Amino acid sequence: MNAHEIDYEIYGEEMQYVEIELDPQEAVVAEAGSFMMMDTDIKMDTIFGDGSGQDSGVLGKLFSAGKRLLTGESLFMTAFLNVGGGKKQVSFASPYPGKIVPIDLSELGGKFICQKDAFLCAAKGVSVGIEFSRKLGRGLFGGEGFIMQKLEGDGLAFVHAGGALAKKELGPGEVLKVDTGCIVGFDQSVNYDIEFVGGIKNTIFGGEGLFFATLRGPGTVYVQSLPFSRLAGRVLAAVPRGGKDKGEGSILGGLGDMVMGDRGF
Repeated sequence: MNAHEIDYEIYGEEMQYVEIELDPQEAVVAEAGSFMMMDTDIKMDTIFGDGSGQDSGVLGKLFSAGKRLLTGESLFMTAFLNVGGGKKQVSFASPYPGKIVPIDLSELGGKFICQKDAFLCAAKGVSVGIEFSRKLGRGLFGGEGFIMQKLEGDGLAFVHAGGALAKKELGPGEVLKVDTGCIVGFDQSVNYDIEFVGGIKNTIFGGEGLFFATLRGPGTVYVQSLPFSRLAGRVLAAVPRGGKDKGEGSILGGLGDMVMGDRGF
């Protein structure tokens, strides 16, 4: 498996985008909706699956696309091919505030496991598949279910992390405990499991969920400070309920906020 060799530059701070430079006949594949802009002479094409098995016949294409349904993604991806005679650029934007992380699969043993909605784009030839959890507890309570995404190949892939990004290098046997939603991804040498928080007070009043993930080294782990589910929850909690908003500057609105807090009903 030889993915296309691409060059890139990441721009921005809170809302980043990645600009990928394509030589003639080089291509990149991306999730639908991540496209930002491109030069002329770049041809955009909708394909089944990730494009890594486009020469494997009809059944191969259908299987590649069908895998994506299990992760909740679209059957289709978008390929951007440079059909011109010189170098061209195409850019992809992050879906919400955070960081874009370049993953060189050739340096990680050819495989990287990430949460279902972390993948942004990759050099054509990188396989975007599924990773089944082999443990019942991890599947039921791990936050991402039985299935995570796996990126395989020898090329560059780009994943998105919400908020600030932490990269942890775990030594052999070293354990990192993480909120299940805060995992961005990890390499194949890391052992992933879940652990019950424990304690009656923690369980009932902790507000942090009943389980957290345990990541055991050796290997590289990426952790995000703002999972999209947490961001969406805070936005939903701030939406006025039961009719018209009283207004942030009103006396009644301020009194209500003091009594009920910023997550009051």
